[in-house]
Amino acid sequence: MSTPDYSIEQTIHAQGFRRVVGVDEVGRGPLAGPVTAAAVILDPAHIPEGLNDSKKLTPKKRAAALEALLASAEVSVAHASVEEIDELNILRASHLAMMRAIQGLSTPPDYALIDGNLLPRDLTLPAHAVIKGDALSLSIAAASIAAKIRRDEVMAALAQQFPGYGWEKNAGYPSKQHREALQDLGITPHHRRSFKPVHNILYQQKNLSD
Repeated sequence: MSTPDYSIEQTIHAQGFRRVVGVDEVGRGPLAGPVTAAAVILDPAHIPEGLNDSKKLTPKKRAAALEALLASAEVSVAHASVEEIDELNILRASHLAMMRAIQGLSTPPDYALIDGNLLPRDLTLPAHAVIKGDALSLSIAAASIAAKIRRDEVMAALAQQFPGYGWEKNAGYPSKQHREALQDLGITPHHRRSFKPVHNILYQQKNLSD
């Protein structure tokens, strides 16, 4: 199993780019909640230990990593709403969240490393897409950690308002509890109406009422 390193960033630094930002998003698959992106510029002299793809870290290690990042790196987190997801589609909404995260940095970066195989079409600075970037680039791995934690916090807060869906555990992903709650409790304002399981329930309800 490969772990991310700083070699991609070093190659870009060698080309004269100083402020290299890693960008990743979390939450493309859930049926509910926003999609969340983070942009992180690491300080090459103070890279925290233990950075990895957020999915490979325990919650405790993720929390420790984010604390270290907030003390040593530039971190910006942003969201795209359920309404934006339904209006734009999930890919474009993910890219919108990425752009907002980049724009939220205190000083603009020189170069962006974007997780995935496509660059946001509104991105104007030099950049390249890195497939499975959170397993290759420490900057992207750092962004995956920040985005994951902040989105989980949003879903835990929404779970207080809408109990029964298990969002504090499943973060809006289609777990058994979440799918059953959709049928039993109905659709909330935080559900993505363009996503098939939610769309199908709305369609059934419309047919029953007609």
